[in-house]
Amino acid sequence: MYDLIISDIDGCLSPEDSSPLNLVKLSQIAEHNRLAFEKNDRPKLTLCTGRPIPFAESLCRLLQNPSIPCVAENGVWLYNPSCNGYLMDPSITDKQLEMVHEAELFSLKTYRNEGLTLQPGKSASVTLYHPDPVVLQRIAPQLQQQFDQNGFEFRVSLTLFYINCDLPQITKASGIDRLLEMTGVDAERTAGIGDTSSDLAIAQRVETFGCPANAIQSVKEAAHFVSEYEQIDGVLDFMQFLMKS
Repeated sequence: MYDLIISDIDGCLSPEDSSPLNLVKLSQIAEHNRLAFEKNDRPKLTLCTGRPIPFAESLCRLLQNPSIPCVAENGVWLYNPSCNGYLMDPSITDKQLEMVHEAELFSLKTYRNEGLTLQPGKSASVTLYHPDPVVLQRIAPQLQQQFDQNGFEFRVSLTLFYINCDLPQITKASGIDRLLEMTGVDAERTAGIGDTSSDLAIAQRVETFGCPANAIQSVKEAAHFVSEYEQIDGVLDFMQFLMKS
């Protein structure tokens, strides 16, 4: 029934914090993918993440995906492993790239004393990190208001340890649209999994959406399948569910 599983990374395949990756369980997904490409008898798994493209590329390789593009930086990039290609969304303008740089400097000057830092490696978005989610929850609405007042056109959203500031036309859904157009996969033959608000865009595009037990409530409400297990255990649980469907 499914040709493709589109998975978030943070909170799904790996912890959002700096905890080590679970290589044993990632190897199970890698073996699933190896067999999917060899036998074409099960859905292939690719990625859709807010992480910078080098992180997505590395995990794409680890998960034995030789040809299906993955979405990085919340839709800014497609990484195409079949040709080692890095494809930025063509709708992003030079003016928007300049605005991203200005917003980075503004964010640092405004919130450096609060302990916020920039996540490096982003090209057309701004991501701020703080180890205390309470601080981020307080600052996010302030940041959206300040961006609006300064003419910075960003959509501000939260994960556990990050504030993501994305261009208005760029979402995980726009990235998936480009992915499906490039591969020719029908959206009705796709499944997806995520855990935070940005992953609701995955739910909008796939036929069947699942989430791990650690997902926020709005994501659980949008899901067709809610695992009783957290993070990568929830992903493996969802994959088993799909294989039985």
